[in-house]
Amino acid sequence: MKKFMTSRIFLMAVALFSIVTFSACSDDDDDEPPVPTITDVVATNPNFSLLLSAVTKAGLADELSAPGNLTVFAPDNDAFAAAGVTQAFINSATPQALADILLYHVVGARVGSADVPASDSVRSLAQKLIFASKNANGVFVNGVAVKTADVSASNGVIHVISSVLIPPTLTIAGVATSSDDFSILVSAVVKAGLLDAISNPGKYTVFAPTNDAFEAAGVTQATIDGLSEEEVAAIVAQHVIGTNVYASDLINNTTAPTLNTNATLTIGTTPPSVKKTGSNSVASNVVTTTPGATFNITTTNGVVHVIDRVIL
Repeated sequence: MKKFMTSRIFLMAVALFSIVTFSACSDDDDDEPPVPTITDVVATNPNFSLLLSAVTKAGLADELSAPGNLTVFAPDNDAFAAAGVTQAFINSATPQALADILLYHVVGARVGSADVPASDSVRSLAQKLIFASKNANGVFVNGVAVKTADVSASNGVIHVISSVLIPPTLTIAGVATSSDDFSILVSAVVKAGLLDAISNPGKYTVFAPTNDAFEAAGVTQATIDGLSEEEVAAIVAQHVIGTNVYASDLINNTTAPTLNTNATLTIGTTPPSVKKTGSNSVASNVVTTTPGATFNITTTNGVVHVIDRVIL
């Protein structure tokens, strides 16, 4: 009987100790602060005040705080300033216009910086492609640098970027046909039967010579008219790379395959240039006057860089 009572006392003591320990652990758990949502991160960082203003007006605060897995390429105040986007602009824009821009910065999956490929495209929540890349210089999206990566949130990850991403509205073909400066290029593309190729979905890079660039190499409209379809197709195709390559992705003395299976391009970076590998022709320089206008022109299906000489 004494042994039985001793056992009962021991078991009661163990049970009491377990309850006290569990209660203490529960209290400790309760003291841990909750992991902030993407909206919380934006709202509590003064460097995101313009982004918060835009998110709030666009009615996206709840969407960016809901459970899930999102990746947000988040422009901070300096990035808005670099893009010329002010509080006055945000105040004057409609909620839908702001939502269209902001959702172009969001991907519906968690993508850490370690998972960004050398070059690829991904569809944003705005249903338009954004073009990501990674190289020795860092991680980029549409050629814009990620300056702080992998800011964790309970419903995804934030990468802070150095400018605002503007959703494209034109295809590569649309960029070429919208300017008279590319009339010889458009004529060559049409004769080569490649207009559909640069109009269709994809992630192409086109080095686009202007009329002056053709003429600098001694190629006129009459020259194009006198060549066969196959000859023109070979010239046009060696201006196109089958993946997204922004200025930030150019690596000196590397080569890149083109849509012309018999031609690769050799890359130069001082200044940025391309040249048909093995050709004796002068290199074609990328016109780096204005980002988004003369180089790093993001389209719905890739990127365009204007060059000062046709590639021969």
